[in-house]
Amino acid sequence: MLQVLACGAVVFPGLFFAFRKILPCVFKHWSDADVVLVSERLVSSLHALMATTVGVIVASSCRENVINDRHWLATYFIIWYGVPYMTYDIFAMYLSHYHRFRVKGHEDYKQHSLRTVKTFVRRDFLLVLHHIALLTILLPVTLFHRKDQGDFFIGCLFLTELSTPFVSLGKIFIQLSLQESWLHKANGGMVILTFFLFRIALFPYMYWVYGRHYGIPLYSVPFHLPLSTNLGNVCILAPQVYWFVLLLRKGLRLYRRSRMPDSCPAAADNPKAD
Repeated sequence: MLQVLACGAVVFPGLFFAFRKILPCVFKHWSDADVVLVSERLVSSLHALMATTVGVIVASSCRENVINDRHWLATYFIIWYGVPYMTYDIFAMYLSHYHRFRVKGHEDYKQHSLRTVKTFVRRDFLLVLHHIALLTILLPVTLFHRKDQGDFFIGCLFLTELSTPFVSLGKIFIQLSLQESWLHKANGGMVILTFFLFRIALFPYMYWVYGRHYGIPLYSVPFHLPLSTNLGNVCILAPQVYWFVLLLRKGLRLYRRSRMPDSCPAAADNPKAD
């Protein structure tokens, strides 16, 4: 088991290190912040593709009996790759934060310190909390408190990662100065679509599947589940709704900005128009 756990602990930092060495050779004008950001996004996308593939396998294998059907990947993917990735990603996010502010010339970022860590946690509090909650709450529930039930729903939760490659690709397009291209705009549409379907609509779908299994209507499902299950789902869903609202606002701003030159040229020259 330790060898398998070490596999995930080696794969993600190893890929991150490899990208940090390769990217500067290809994009020689990139700063350290650029390289770290894109490296983090590439590793994040690879993990998301792995998680999504596992989610499809588990959910499709357990659809006959969504409560009692089992698949070994539902548990072992979390141990092998989920825990190492979440642990690595907190560190990678901190490095991205550190190099971004160091390139900007902030005095506090000449070297790593407790102050830079505190600033990172304060600025990205929700993301850090999300990662820690997955490690300290979802992991124990998955491994010890499910009573060998619900692999189908674990597979569905893996599918929430499907939007991650599109989010990462959007950051990479910006890094490549392609933010005005049709590729970036199309990718933005995919971000909103996949985020809504697999990070928000997925939860009522799981409640509906649970209700269908027991022959109860959707509105009765929350009263049929333990309070801890409902609270856990709310804790996972709440930040997704918040991030989705931010995505919609950003998309609306970009849409309005793209329409300005055509519909109102004078407004485009007004710095307060946005």
